[in-house]
Amino acid sequence: EDMMGYEHMNQMTMTTTGMMKNFNKVGPINIPRKKTTRRSVSAIDGGAAATAAAAGEGDRPQDLKTLDLSGMSLASLSASSINLASISKLDLSNNNIQQIPESLVARMLNLWKLDLHSNQLKTLPNSIGCLSKLKVLNVSGNNLQALPKTIEDCRSLEELNANFNDLTTLPDTIGFELTNLTKLSVNSNKLIVLPSSLGHLTSLRVLDARLNHLGSLPEDLENLVNLQVLNVSQNFQHLKTLPYSVGLLISLVELDVSYNGIKVLPDSIGCLRKIQKLSVEGNPLVSPPFEVVENGLEAVKQYMSEKMTESNKKTPTKKKLWGIGKMVKFKTFHGLSSSPGRSPGRRTGGDRHGDEREGFINVSDYRQIDGIASPRHVSLFNPRRLLSPLSAYFSPPRYR
Repeated sequence: EDMMGYEHMNQMTMTTTGMMKNFNKVGPINIPRKKTTRRSVSAIDGGAAATAAAAGEGDRPQDLKTLDLSGMSLASLSASSINLASISKLDLSNNNIQQIPESLVARMLNLWKLDLHSNQLKTLPNSIGCLSKLKVLNVSGNNLQALPKTIEDCRSLEELNANFNDLTTLPDTIGFELTNLTKLSVNSNKLIVLPSSLGHLTSLRVLDARLNHLGSLPEDLENLVNLQVLNVSQNFQHLKTLPYSVGLLISLVELDVSYNGIKVLPDSIGCLRKIQKLSVEGNPLVSPPFEVVENGLEAVKQYMSEKMTESNKKTPTKKKLWGIGKMVKFKTFHGLSSSPGRSPGRRTGGDRHGDEREGFINVSDYRQIDGIASPRHVSLFNPRRLLSPLSAYFSPPRYR
């Protein structure tokens, strides 16, 4: 019996040894590391607590992808020993932070999402322009009076949320630089105007500028070919008119202009083919009248379309010729009057009626463009030369 017991134990030992050998062949087992790091921290002082929160037990800073320090009553931040270049998402929302250190932001070279909403920020660091990969920025619910001009260097930015601040202006050239922006939310601020450069945000899909002090909208909105939602409601007595270009937003699905001081909607509203929701309540509207508005969206579109057709019929023909209207408006067209049988470039004295013929312009009323080159080549760029006979156009310039 002892021998049988010994042999049995020997077989168990051999079996266990074989299992261990097989286990070693499999290789080390990789335990998935949690990407989002969250620790309980009451405050950050000198960055030490942030380091502890980020690293934790068994977590290496170089493995971090998301750093969540939201809702911890943090009052201050400073650059720490965290490998900030490895962080892709940083959440510092719902704290009491009054300032973000320049050096801390400048080191977050791979950050694509930054959430700073519901803090006590009065300014954003200029180094935010270093975040070339930043796509989402939320700074709502702070005390910001302006956005730094360097934000224009965040050219990957797709969503900007700056609601519930004290903004009075936006950077003038923001529309020229943030060409990837798809959503701009600046509601509940003190904005008086929106920069004219916004008309260049061709990727923009949502523009929310309600609850401001807007007195007007940019004139050239027709280039916002992807804009689907435009909300400029509740600017109250400040916003009294809408630009004609609002009706040229070919992708617009929702337009909210309620609770403003608008009396007349632009006729171009009848051109909005994709519009599904139009909110105009709370305005002292005269056109379209109330009885049309209460019949719904299609009734409004039909009314505005018919009004636009009537307006076009009354437009003088001479304003439609060759697009000269715009050139005349800005006084940059310098044409010569002409009449049948008379070559352009020659005028006979006393023929004043020739200047007023349809489609021609009185030279004396408009500013001459002398050219944009050096004095030696000025005559090559003179519009008089362009409107003269072909022989004069191709002949060499005469120099004095």
